[in-house]
Amino acid sequence: MEFSARQIASIVKGNIEGHTEKSVSSFAKIEEAQEKDLAFLANPKYEDFLYTTQAGIVLLNHTQVLKSPIRPTIIRVEDAYSAFASLMKTYQQMQSTQLKGIQEPVFIHPTAKIGSDVFIGAFSYIGENTVIGDNSKIHPQSYLGNQVTIGARSVIYPGVKIYHNCAIGNDVIIHAGTVIGSDGFGFAPQTDGTYQKVPQLGNVVVEDQVEIGANTCIDRATMGSTIIGKGTKLDNLLQVAHNVEIGENSVIAAQTGISGSTKLGKGVMIGGQTGIAGHIRVADGTRAAGQTGITKSVNKPNTTLNGTPAFDAKAYLKSQAVYKRLPDLEKKILELQATLDKLISEKETVSA
Repeated sequence: MEFSARQIASIVKGNIEGHTEKSVSSFAKIEEAQEKDLAFLANPKYEDFLYTTQAGIVLLNHTQVLKSPIRPTIIRVEDAYSAFASLMKTYQQMQSTQLKGIQEPVFIHPTAKIGSDVFIGAFSYIGENTVIGDNSKIHPQSYLGNQVTIGARSVIYPGVKIYHNCAIGNDVIIHAGTVIGSDGFGFAPQTDGTYQKVPQLGNVVVEDQVEIGANTCIDRATMGSTIIGKGTKLDNLLQVAHNVEIGENSVIAAQTGISGSTKLGKGVMIGGQTGIAGHIRVADGTRAAGQTGITKSVNKPNTTLNGTPAFDAKAYLKSQAVYKRLPDLEKKILELQATLDKLISEKETVSA
């Protein structure tokens, strides 16, 4: 598919500098782009590539000042990075609309309700009373249990498993290998040292416009719902335990674990390999650096955390500066101790 500068500018609401009918058919990094590629510049450290790139069209911020003439046609926008991402999304959607129909073999229960223009890939399983909304794509080898609901325009990639009674909203993307609605980790210790399994009778609710990375596990609630709020983005390899609630528009990076019944507020940003204890609350706008250990509730909104156990990020950085100096500080303390011992010894000798 080819797009002219005029078409692209109309999509991103940009202003063209150069040939309005210049066309491109693919996307590339500005340093690697060729004649038929669209590129962008948003980070100033890549500015030198602007004057050497072979790209056909480049998206630039309105504020970008040219130091000399450049070869590509320019489309100026408010935010080049966002505009580029928007164009890539549009391109992807145009490609995905080609996927329609039901491949064979699949199992679809007679009571399942399938919307219009749905794609269901081969070797998928669609359970009893399950509903799939219009224009959704269920890729091969997916499992949708009984009474699952999938909203409109959602994409379920290969090998995703969604257990019974779970609800997925509109415009949701779930990547390969993810499991939604597996049992929460609930076991009651017995007097004889064994553990009795606590039935997990709730479900998982994934609200609209959520994206979930590959091989992430989101456990069903013991009772009620585990909830992933609207617009939230989850990375690969996350563990979200039973009865967790994640607020709207939160972002959580890979290998993070969230223990049971913890409630995260809106707009929370969590770095990779962070651990969050159970039965606590994390306030709106909280930010945690990678490998942070959040062991107690965060009550103040827009707090930035680091370290384990987590504390204020600025204080953490000061502590790290001191930590690096500990060998030198130990050496000085030992020298001072030796000097003090010598002075005490000399004083005792004089007194004698």
